[in-house]
Amino acid sequence: MSGSSIVRSPATRAMVGLSLGLITGGVIAWSGSRAGQAFAAFVTPVGTIWVNALRMTVVPLVASLLIATLASGQGVRSFGRLGRRALAIFFVFLLVIAIIGVLTVPPFFSLLSVDPAAAASLRASAAEPPLVRTPGFAQWIAGLVPANAVKAAADGAMLPIIVFASLLGLGLARTPALSPRLVTMLGAVSDAMIQIVRWVLLFAPIGAFALAVPLAMHLGNAAAGAIAFYLAAMVGFHAAIGAIIYLVVPVVTGTPIARFARALIPAQVVVVSTRSSLAALPAMLEGAQRELEISPEIAGFAIPLGVALLRANIAMSWIIQVIFLAKLYGVSVSAGAVLWVAVGSIALSFSVPGIPSGGFLIAAPYLPSLGLPIQAIGILIALDAIPDIFKTLLNVTAHVSSALVLARLDTATQRAEVGVAVSG
Repeated sequence: MSGSSIVRSPATRAMVGLSLGLITGGVIAWSGSRAGQAFAAFVTPVGTIWVNALRMTVVPLVASLLIATLASGQGVRSFGRLGRRALAIFFVFLLVIAIIGVLTVPPFFSLLSVDPAAAASLRASAAEPPLVRTPGFAQWIAGLVPANAVKAAADGAMLPIIVFASLLGLGLARTPALSPRLVTMLGAVSDAMIQIVRWVLLFAPIGAFALAVPLAMHLGNAAAGAIAFYLAAMVGFHAAIGAIIYLVVPVVTGTPIARFARALIPAQVVVVSTRSSLAALPAMLEGAQRELEISPEIAGFAIPLGVALLRANIAMSWIIQVIFLAKLYGVSVSAGAVLWVAVGSIALSFSVPGIPSGGFLIAAPYLPSLGLPIQAIGILIALDAIPDIFKTLLNVTAHVSSALVLARLDTATQRAEVGVAVSG
């Protein structure tokens, strides 16, 4: 990536805006300037508007993508033997990473200390709903089917929306007379939502600046330390999960670690330059076939499916983000709440749109239910330039690994079938 490309990067520009906002807010807090405080009060709604502009695209984007995909028959056709096995492998990856996150992230964040008075001041500055009790398992299951789909959309309840959109898409797939026209229309809606997100992200420096000014005013020097801790956690935990995959998957599949690493290096180079698993897709396919000797049929099926559906980083990312924000705002988040965040991340990860900050947009509805301000999503987006590299590296590693596991399972199945045929 050239120097000019880095400067033009939305994440880099957002980080610049965030840094300037932190400096400005710190200066205002240090000087006690009345004019500075008035300026902070003026820019604070700008940050809220920017976050709301992102949030407004979530429901139509996710719903239109799901309905259009399933109504076209693509989603239904993918559920053959390979599809079912691939989804099962994806689920195992997500589940294991979520379990590791639940067990390791809270103890690590116990090392982060934020001044209670500063956290209380910051919390008071964000007018958000009070903490809502985490639902029990039976209540959570019952809530998956919305009694009122329109109300679920208005509330931003993503899981019920996904259930309704999936059922509607499958229903439309059985209605050939309507499907083609509706698929075209819904595809246009999803494209329009993605374009709106791109427009909103052009204003990321302004939104991040407006969100950072009050943050620095209320937290002072603690803001810089907390942010550094958060960045270290995001990079460290995702790198550690990647290292675990490097150790476990070669052993499980009987693949030499050196070959496994060589297969991933070209795709990882692309990721560091672009932060895009889609851009790394050709390199993943080439490495999987050349180094790992995965058949073109399986590699060509499993890796693109993984790029579309498998967000291996989501569980770890969401757990870190929720606990970080809880520390920052002085909000108590129970172990049960962290567990439900992990469960929700697994359920929602398959619907994360492949756009910048897509995971943050899907996670946004969680925050008010935990007593956290929705505006904090903007802070996380602005901080995502460096963590996003490691999150995407983890995703790419999981995509190739899942294809390798699928290939070995398919080979074992074929051998078993041949054995049965011979013995018969």
